[in-house]
Amino acid sequence: MSRHVLVTGAAGYIGSHVCRALASGGITPVCVDDLRTGNAWALRWGDSLRGDLADPGFLDAVFARYPIDAVMHLAGSALAGEGERAPLQYWDNNIAAGIRLLQAMDRAGVRRLVFSSSCSIYGQPARMPVDESLPIQPLSVYGRSKAVFETVLADVATAGGLDYVALRYFNAAGAATDAAIGEWHEPETHLIPNVLLAIRENRPVQVFGTDYDTVDGTCVRDYVHVEDIASAHLLALERLQRERASHAVNIGSGRGYSVREVIACCEQVSGRRVQVQEMPRRPGDPARLYADSAQARALLGWAPRHDNLAAIVASAWRWLEQGEAQRNSRAEVAPD
Repeated sequence: MSRHVLVTGAAGYIGSHVCRALASGGITPVCVDDLRTGNAWALRWGDSLRGDLADPGFLDAVFARYPIDAVMHLAGSALAGEGERAPLQYWDNNIAAGIRLLQAMDRAGVRRLVFSSSCSIYGQPARMPVDESLPIQPLSVYGRSKAVFETVLADVATAGGLDYVALRYFNAAGAATDAAIGEWHEPETHLIPNVLLAIRENRPVQVFGTDYDTVDGTCVRDYVHVEDIASAHLLALERLQRERASHAVNIGSGRGYSVREVIACCEQVSGRRVQVQEMPRRPGDPARLYADSAQARALLGWAPRHDNLAAIVASAWRWLEQGEAQRNSRAEVAPD
């Protein structure tokens, strides 16, 4: 197993949980983030460096300073709506900066990469659950940027310069079970924290689209606990240590929950009610999206441990209620 792993986007929601999982496994995460959207308080494990992936000098200095033999690439822009308004930002952050990272890895002789991909690359799939054989047909700039970078990875791997695992996450949710770390975005766009924040602040929560062909007219999604996503990164790294090959796998629970089911679960966990404000559909939202993760089980030995919605929501509620001290703290981050 690698002893030093470079983690880009380490101050982000998933990245910080990945760093914690690496440290728990005896691996030193080298945590890189420019802190434009990440949280300094989340940088609590490993060595933290502030810098821009678009800067080759910064990357070369990181690889020269540490004996890195694998990279976990989670940095990038990740809001579908923002991507439609600012496509050049998404192509720059998700493609151009990623290519700079691959070039720096090549110069340093590092060839193992775990990539944070997304189920958004599938668009509106023709069947459920979604497996990896379905066509890649993203509906958003964000989804296209993830799909294109997977193509870049495949081309570099074919040329013999890379071994990678692309993890196609479904909806990351929840927080560390001990409430030590969790999700915090400003603004928040994800459903579960938005519902819990609305409950806590006694305000309505917006539901976008109530006329889909689903059990209750609202969108159905697959929620997978963030600690299970973090564990998939370690298992992917172990796979790369065992073989010179590349893979792309879905990471999801395999079950879909509607927006209304999520709201009801949040009410049950919190013991409070929330008012719902019905809104029109958002462009590009598929009616259903949930995973077939059989390939992740077969290739990585991965399976979700937090496999029910109530446990996921409960961990998010504990973090919201107990995590204020962590959110108000500030980590020391070395300059680039």
